[in-house]
Amino acid sequence: MTPSSRIHPSRTQREAYEALKQVSLTTGKIAADAGLEPRLLELVQLRASQINGCAFCLDYHHDRAIAAGETEQRITVLSAWREARLYSPREQAALALAESVTLIHDGQLPDDVYESAIEVFAPEAYTALLWVLVSINAFNRIAIAGRYPVEARES
Repeated sequence: MTPSSRIHPSRTQREAYEALKQVSLTTGKIAADAGLEPRLLELVQLRASQINGCAFCLDYHHDRAIAAGETEQRITVLSAWREARLYSPREQAALALAESVTLIHDGQLPDDVYESAIEVFAPEAYTALLWVLVSINAFNRIAIAGRYPVEARES
């Protein structure tokens, strides 16, 4: 079976996909209103997409992270962020939250991750970050199930 022969969820049930897109747009707005930086949002979406193995979302959020001012070095070592010493305490708390929410089946949301996050994020920012993570995890699942392609680009 080729990826193109898969049912494409965003085309087949367009109304549901548009609703998910609206959730994503709304979470982006509430995240901005809560003071969450675009680079931070792209980092957590990249990390969730790494964990889920979503090539389409990795490609998409890589470009958005670069456009938001992120560096190739920080993107390259993102999966080893704990060892890299390139991320601020705020970013570390967000990345730990991203991992816990993405892997919620594996130990739920540990108290130490929650406590670290609420130490650096106001309640509005914390909940906005959660909604961004819910949204990217949903998009990862749609893109992976539909085997959305990543096309080669010229360098």
